[in-house]
Amino acid sequence: MKVVHIVPGSGGTFYCQNCLRDSALVKALRQQGHDVMMVPLYLPFFTDEPEISQDVPVFFGGINVYLQQKLGLFRKTPRWLDRLFDTPFMLKFAAQREGSTQAAGLGPMTLSMMNGKDGNQRKEVERLIKWLAEQEKPDIVHISNSLLIGLAGELKAALNVPVVCTLQDEDTWLDAIDKPHDELCWQAMADRVGDVDAFVSVSEWYADKMCDRMSIARDAIRVINIGIDLNGVEQAPLSFDPPTIGYLSKMTPSLGLGLLVDAFIELKKNPKLKDLRLRATGGITGDDKHFISKLQKKLASHGYNDDAEFIEDFGLEERREFLKSLSLMSVPAMQGEAFGLYIIEALAHGVPVVQPDRGAFPELIEATGGGVVFSDEKSLASSLGSLLLDPAKAKELGSQGRKAVMENFGIDKMADNMIGLYQSLIG
Repeated sequence: MKVVHIVPGSGGTFYCQNCLRDSALVKALRQQGHDVMMVPLYLPFFTDEPEISQDVPVFFGGINVYLQQKLGLFRKTPRWLDRLFDTPFMLKFAAQREGSTQAAGLGPMTLSMMNGKDGNQRKEVERLIKWLAEQEKPDIVHISNSLLIGLAGELKAALNVPVVCTLQDEDTWLDAIDKPHDELCWQAMADRVGDVDAFVSVSEWYADKMCDRMSIARDAIRVINIGIDLNGVEQAPLSFDPPTIGYLSKMTPSLGLGLLVDAFIELKKNPKLKDLRLRATGGITGDDKHFISKLQKKLASHGYNDDAEFIEDFGLEERREFLKSLSLMSVPAMQGEAFGLYIIEALAHGVPVVQPDRGAFPELIEATGGGVVFSDEKSLASSLGSLLLDPAKAKELGSQGRKAVMENFGIDKMADNMIGLYQSLIG
């Protein structure tokens, strides 16, 4: 089977669940013998497989997309000029700038992208479709998320193949967009639902949510959980000498790192937890540098600066070593998320998790038995403390979680489920 996966990049500066999901799926499909092409959009993307989109050009380069949105002149410039802004150096530089991966202020551009050929990036749409049409015709096209739904109708018309769209955390982006573009974008997505042959949600909770937000029929959404590559994943020793709390995600306020630091400071006041450590990784963008600096100053004011680490490297091997150093992990994103890939990564190593009773977190913890949920910000510290002071319970949860992940959350299972969906559409 020949498949085209169209995937937006994050710039490689932070832990991107969607990037990891897509690159792992493409790798698994290729290992099963399928011909899968990965087409990157906007920015270089963070992946554990740096060669996975080798020889495929970046489309909708982030700088060009921005210039075409802001200045009419750049909607007509020749390709040789656009190419200067699509070099890896320029795109990497753009990804590191403040606001380049933040929704606030990007409402008009997001809406324009959803308008496809009717938007300000028309020549980028035409370039992508022309390039795909010149390649060997795929059997199916899979777009990474519904923010790209403006491409679906054009792709179907040009290639005459089914289009699949994954759903994961689009709401986080769209709800952060300034009014009135937030509602305009939601409506634009709903208007284009008919251009997609099947939607894939990463959790039951998110499938139900997007049925409501995008007016999608529930039977048009297939739930396929994210899987990870389990080869070489070792059981963590789960040492409590010293006890160590971990955080693995983008190091930003919206995902609860500040809450975790506050809970850590509170827990350190307990004489039984005086040796407690905190380790955080997952990368930052320009917007988050000041935030991390403030956290470090807060920790220093309590005399705990040496007990907390903010770790720069978060590649696959670095993450695995990081997870093996923990006693438990928490990413207290109080708004919830559509999945939480970091939960599966932690549990694969036998590291229990403590998560908010929000989004798909309860669904994942129920499916794995690998952690506990808490109800509000005030109960975070007590929930963490209950496991830190009961190593036997923590190890039991970690063991249950590891067993469930090994059985049900491998990337091969995700790939098999996805191929089954593709075959049902091709018919």
